[in-house]
Amino acid sequence: MTALLHAEWTKLRTVRGWVIAMLFVPIMTVGLSALISSGSECGYQFPGPNGQMLSGGCSAPTGPGGELVQDKFYFVHQALAGNGSITARITALTSSNLQPWAKAGIIIKANTVPGSAYAAMMVTGARGVRMQWNFTQDTAGMPGAHWLRLVRSGDTITGYDSADGARWTKVGAVTLGGLRSTAQVGLFATTPQPQSGAAAVSVGQTVNATGTFDQIIVAGATRGSWAGTSIGEGPDGLPTGAYQQTGAGLSVSGHGDIAPDTGEGAGGTATPISHTLDGLFAGMIVAIVLGTSFITAEYRRGMIRTTLAACPRRGRVLAAKAVVAGAATFAAGFIGCAIAEPLGSHLLRSHGNVLEPVTSLTLLRVEAGTAAVFAATAVLGVALGAVFRRGADAVTTAIVVVIVPWFLAVSSPALPTTVADWLLRVSPSAALAIQQTIPRYPQVISDYAPHDGFFPLAPLAGFAVLCAWTAAALWLAARLLRRRDA
Repeated sequence: MTALLHAEWTKLRTVRGWVIAMLFVPIMTVGLSALISSGSECGYQFPGPNGQMLSGGCSAPTGPGGELVQDKFYFVHQALAGNGSITARITALTSSNLQPWAKAGIIIKANTVPGSAYAAMMVTGARGVRMQWNFTQDTAGMPGAHWLRLVRSGDTITGYDSADGARWTKVGAVTLGGLRSTAQVGLFATTPQPQSGAAAVSVGQTVNATGTFDQIIVAGATRGSWAGTSIGEGPDGLPTGAYQQTGAGLSVSGHGDIAPDTGEGAGGTATPISHTLDGLFAGMIVAIVLGTSFITAEYRRGMIRTTLAACPRRGRVLAAKAVVAGAATFAAGFIGCAIAEPLGSHLLRSHGNVLEPVTSLTLLRVEAGTAAVFAATAVLGVALGAVFRRGADAVTTAIVVVIVPWFLAVSSPALPTTVADWLLRVSPSAALAIQQTIPRYPQVISDYAPHDGFFPLAPLAGFAVLCAWTAAALWLAARLLRRRDA
């Protein structure tokens, strides 16, 4: 087998067209990815002095865990030095367009800087009572509770709820890193904006949620009276809400969200790192052409008879061609991804985009996984080349089953999400889930659609779908190769 692999590798590296194809895998990937990244703009405009319009790039704060977050709400607060607690009853949560994750409640936050650590007890529009902390963590409280309490003891915040203010149930206890000796404690209200359908909000419009509170008790060493602060207000300085006294209580109104930033589909700004490789389909097409021609060229020139005469075990010939084509394409694809990602990141940032931070291990998975997709696609091309024996038929078939579903699902927002999800579950395009890096959070309303960078399968599961198609094609090719004359 070693001699056979060496023979096939010698063929690949000595045929000018195949060498050019290997070079074009990274060239096309890098070139098209850079072109797409350079045309991706993210920004805003706001009125400046003397009436002129100013502009700036998108921005997103970083949470305690290093993830991009949305931290925009109206906060009525006072300083709490050391240990203490806050208790309040929420009597109403209202909005002109009440969203399921509209929220109002009590919160202890390290400071008023967007992205700082916090723990909150809240009533939501349609998700009941929740305790949430540090943007990504969420747990349910008792159904029907309207009394909320947070207790601070050192760095530990414990949340409670109650239906009557007399019998309290513990919801959770969390330790907040970076919580200073003096924290901010108070009331808040906010709501994400409707993103789709008839209820979608037009540019420049906002929908507020209003929480009405009474029986407000703050225990501990506090300083100052209530103060209202717009957390995460925009560059135009417009406030995110307001508050007013309502007899013995307070009414707080606000808009925005306190949640992970999962991208524009959820009202955020995060750009997945996979967008630096948006030109990968060009490299995939080249990989398909390389894989199919690696075997169909021998049929076209009659060299396949010599190859099979030298090695009568035809299955081994097919396997050797698949290994050589896959390995060469993986190497070429990985080089392309390793260049395209930093170049694309630079171009996206220079155009105001905010890239999702990822670990080195995640970045390696995206780059190496994409290269593996190139390799598996090339092997699929080898198999289809053996099945059809004609390059045009094999290339067309491979593009139809691999590239077309990806374009329909990812690049066509008009396609219903259910259809796009189905395509990315059963077609070889499912393998591109290997690039997904932004998790789905149940507390963030989003379409989670393929055109927003979300795939219905986990990264390895999606890649396994392509491997299954490739294995099936190789099995069919091996059977036909053994049965048919060369």
